Amino acid sequence: VAMSSLEQRLSRIEEKLKQENNDARRRIDLNIDMSPQRSRPRPTLQLPLTNDGGSRSSSSESSPQHHPSRPRNMLNLPTPQYVLQKSLENAEIDQKLQEIMKQTGYLKIDGQRYPAEVSDLISEGEIGSGTCGQVFKIRFKKTGHVIAVKQMRRTGNKDENKRILMDLDVVLKSHDCPYIIQCYGAIVTNTDVFIAMELMGTCAEKLKKRIQGPMPERILGKMTVAIVKALLYLKEKHGVIHRDVKPSNILLDDKGQIKLCDFGISGRLVDSKAKTRSAGCAAYMAPERIDPPDPSKPDYDIRADVWSLGISLVELATGQFPYKNCKTDFEVLTKVLQEDPPVLPHGMDFSNDFQSFVKDCLTKDHRKRPKYNKLLEHNFIRHYEVLEVDVAGWFQAVMDCTESPRSSQCYSHQHQLTSVFSR
Repeated sequence: VAMSSLEQRLSRIEEKLKQENNDARRRIDLNIDMSPQRSRPRPTLQLPLTNDGGSRSSSSESSPQHHPSRPRNMLNLPTPQYVLQKSLENAEIDQKLQEIMKQTGYLKIDGQRYPAEVSDLISEGEIGSGTCGQVFKIRFKKTGHVIAVKQMRRTGNKDENKRILMDLDVVLKSHDCPYIIQCYGAIVTNTDVFIAMELMGTCAEKLKKRIQGPMPERILGKMTVAIVKALLYLKEKHGVIHRDVKPSNILLDDKGQIKLCDFGISGRLVDSKAKTRSAGCAAYMAPERIDPPDPSKPDYDIRADVWSLGISLVELATGQFPYKNCKTDFEVLTKVLQEDPPVLPHGMDFSNDFQSFVKDCLTKDHRKRPKYNKLLEHNFIRHYEVLEVDVAGWFQAVMDCTESPRSSQCYSHQHQLTSVFSR
């Protein structure tokens, strides 16, 4: 039986994902290669380590275990080949690189500007990976500050370079938003770009794995306020759509801060619409991005990120990914298109406002899905904008309890997690 056009498209997407995943494996190299020579095997130079095991932290934070039943590959959908558009993009990439090169070589921390080079970065271990690079916990030798540094390899691939520059461009411009990760500066070498950022505690994805269950509604309320305001800021101030909203890109720390990160696949909005379909994570992708009315004109707007936020909230609120039984991206994409949207289950004592907010985010018809300003008027956000919630205390309780689950202190924290911080 001949496959439908939609099935053929989804099959092509799945093949593209497999190829993209293989390409990513070939690109990943935890060592820092400083050799400009390409004609022979290239020697590598690692970041200086504080101890022999510094680059291989044994904690779950440094080597996250991916959920076996949830596709996590980055999704690069075919983009229409407009030669003029491509040449303009390449010129923009080259121009941005030149601008960034003028700013490279110093870090601005706590209002002070310090000259910086790679040898000033002392690694204390890898803490994660982003769209196009690894993230390390770093001690800045000149001042003793402990920061996060994302290392991204410069390649001849224009798409990779575009991701690097997009990530750097967004974080450098977003210094005035408290809900976006702060950037201290960048160091650019012949082979790599190092982006220095504030060090956060961990991401919502890893917190969910630590808890092994639902996150409290109060915490998710504060998280929602922060992420919607971050996304609105990106749109209003910089004309940018994030395109990769998911729990691993939502960061929290022991101060109670909640911030959005990883802007490598963000896109420019033209007349409030994104004009390319490239990039994203299949598991959180909105229906209109998977199957647009006109594939040759991929117009979608910030409401695609609203859908991704809704999927993330369902996952964190229930402790389970809503399409958890899917083994491939093909299955996820098919269910997103063919089934009713996920909802918060009624048996888990969620507030009516929370259920209503998630339902609004996961409105399948994107034309009826609310945009950010409308979401900010929702009772759920208005309630948590003003409610005092001890996010810092909850965060510390989770970290303490999962670090030493058998201690008496843990049982106290566990009681705190299930009572004080419940809705």
